[in-house]
Amino acid sequence: MHSCERTPREIELPLYENEIVAQDIPIDIVYEDDSLLVVNKPAGMCVHPGHGNYDGTLVNALAWHFKDNPDYDVTDPRMGLVHRIDKDTSGLLVVAKTPNAKTSLGKQFFNKTTKRQYVAVVWGTMKDVDGTVIGHVGRSMRDRLQMCVYPDGEHGKHAVTHYHTLENLAHVAVVRCQLETGRTHQIRVHMKHIGHPLFNDARYGGDKVLRGNTSSHYAQFIRHCFDACPRQALHAKTLGFVHPVTKQQMDFDSEIPADMTDLIERWRNYAEGLANKK
Repeated sequence: MHSCERTPREIELPLYENEIVAQDIPIDIVYEDDSLLVVNKPAGMCVHPGHGNYDGTLVNALAWHFKDNPDYDVTDPRMGLVHRIDKDTSGLLVVAKTPNAKTSLGKQFFNKTTKRQYVAVVWGTMKDVDGTVIGHVGRSMRDRLQMCVYPDGEHGKHAVTHYHTLENLAHVAVVRCQLETGRTHQIRVHMKHIGHPLFNDARYGGDKVLRGNTSSHYAQFIRHCFDACPRQALHAKTLGFVHPVTKQQMDFDSEIPADMTDLIERWRNYAEGLANKK
C-alpha cells in the first residue's frame, strides 16, 4: 500500500473523548492563511489534552482562536495539528485549517520532505563538529514513560538525527539537530544514546551534574543554570514545508527563547572564566 493511500500512523492524533473547552490562552502565531497557521509554542504547554492535561493546551487555545470560524472543528481529526513537540520543548508547529491541507502536510512529514531543525544544550563537549545518530526508537520495556534506542532494530521504528556542534562550552555543548524522522522524544533519546543527554532533561537523566567538578561553587552554578532553564534545553527553531495550495516552499525561523539564551550565556561566561584562569 502506498503511503498516500492512508494517513500515516506517526502523524495521527487521537480523537478527543471529552469536549474541548475553548480557552483564551495567548498563542504566538507566526503565520496564518486560509489553509494553515504556524505557531511558536512556549515551553510548558501541552499540544493536546490527555494524560492529566485536559485544559490549558494548544488545542484549547486553537479552539478559542477559531471559535468564530464555522469551518474549523477542533475535534475533527481531518484538520488541526499535523505533528507534535513535547510539553517542555518550545518551538514551531504547523496546524492545518482544512482536510486537504492536513492530508498534504501529513504526506510531507511521512515522506520526510519537511525541514526541521532544533537547537539543544547537551551535557558534555562534542568531539566531532558533525555527526549522525541512527537507531530504532521505541518505548522502553522497563519504563513506559521513556523511549530508548534499540540498535539491533528488533523493536521501535527507524530514526535518524543529524547534529552540528555550534559551541563547546566547558562541560556542555550547544548543538543543532536536524530530524530525518519524527519519533517520540527522538532528539532526547538519541543524544542520551551517544552520551550527551539534554541539559536538565529530567526524564532522561539530564537534571543531574553529569560533567564538571565536585566543588560547591560549581554545584551552585549548576543549580542556578537549572533554575534559569527549568526544562529540557530544546527548541524547535526552524520549520519548512511546501504550501498545500500554492506549492511554494515555506520556511520559518524562530528565536531561541529567553530561558535557553540565559542558560547558554551563563555557560559562555563560565567557559570564559575558566579560559582566563589558564
